[in-house]
Amino acid sequence: MITQIRQIITGHDENGKSILVSDHVMEPVQVAAIYGSEFYMVWGTEGPEARVGMSAEGPTTTPFFPRLGGTRFVLLRYAPDSSVPENIGDPDEVAAEVAEKLDGMFEPFEAGNPKMHTTDSIDYAFCVEGEMWMELDDGQEVHLTPGTCLVQRGTRHAWHNRSDKPSLMLYVLVGASRS
Repeated sequence: MITQIRQIITGHDENGKSILVSDHVMEPVQVAAIYGSEFYMVWGTEGPEARVGMSAEGPTTTPFFPRLGGTRFVLLRYAPDSSVPENIGDPDEVAAEVAEKLDGMFEPFEAGNPKMHTTDSIDYAFCVEGEMWMELDDGQEVHLTPGTCLVQRGTRHAWHNRSDKPSLMLYVLVGASRS
């Protein structure tokens, strides 16, 4: 059974009383560039600091990777690598779709090694379902199974689903400065 992603958001009414703002099952964002995968852009904040209370702003999920002090809460269901076709379509159309639906997502990715990327963020990752492999420099890899927590600290990496089933990863990204 594939888990449905349900988003519940709280807030305040005009008197400052806590209320339920919304409760719904989220629809995924899909792009041909990452064939068969589903992005759930749950919430995001801008930096340099998040605000709560009566004057709190709504969410932001663009650009895809947060700027300094910003955050993103994302669930990503990866299709098995073996299910991805060799040709996913016209490169210009594929890039335009990503720019429209997941603005800025491909900016940190390497041209000569399209899965490898480096972001200016601290990423808290949690494997919810399935299996994933995170590749680091020199081919070093770590295998993630359900319940695995990973702290990714701005290192060069790539994600692979080498299993025959979809996997679901939860990410909280915090925009950071590089030293």
